[in-house]
Amino acid sequence: MTTGVRRRMGVEERRQQLIGVALELFSHRSPDEVSIDEIAAAAGISRPLVYHYFPGKQSLYEAALRRAADELATRFLEPHEGPLGARLLRVMGRFFDFVDDHGPGFAALMRGGPAVGSSTANAMIDGVRQAACEQILAHLGVEEPPARLELVVRSWVSLAESTALIWLDGRQIPRAELELQLVHDFAALAAVSAAYNEEMAGVMLRVLAQEPADGPFGDLLVRLSSLAPAVPALPSQRLSRPGGDQILR
Repeated sequence: MTTGVRRRMGVEERRQQLIGVALELFSHRSPDEVSIDEIAAAAGISRPLVYHYFPGKQSLYEAALRRAADELATRFLEPHEGPLGARLLRVMGRFFDFVDDHGPGFAALMRGGPAVGSSTANAMIDGVRQAACEQILAHLGVEEPPARLELVVRSWVSLAESTALIWLDGRQIPRAELELQLVHDFAALAAVSAAYNEEMAGVMLRVLAQEPADGPFGDLLVRLSSLAPAVPALPSQRLSRPGGDQILR
């Protein structure tokens, strides 16, 4: 009879194994609820050996957070081909794949989990947001984005994040509907900004010129047009901006 011999892992290989085990546990329960003993048991090693590779739960948590942050950032990568609306919809699909697979871990990543107030954790979270914003700006093809465009993109990334966190608490809205709604939210934010700024209007007109009628942005126009009959007519009078410019008669 032969007995199996457990292969001895190198230092870095063991560290990566522990990070993976911790991330898997954090993906299904809040990091606050996961103990070092559970991580050790899942990895098939003793508790003291976990401390040999990581000085404490906080350092292991931050290492798992780093891996999660790196993976989440890749979800915003998308070839710069085809209409923007379809690209954003694919990005949202991959983003919600991550949210769906790593619910508690995603919530911990965005809220800081046990690392609340940690400069390391805050830097990682900011890095994910920055990477997402840079990817969206790259899709728009604007080398030097105007301030209003940056505001739209950052607002939208923040909206996607907060929407996902709310959705995790009960998942009351079908995921596919929410993904499409967030793409519509981007178009709406950009359209409002375009109404205030000529440069933003130019960006939006260029984007819309490449959108098919049956794409996500075309779908938004259909949905909005269905509301038109129910919208009360504006009073027939002169409306002006605060600066005095006439905007409607």
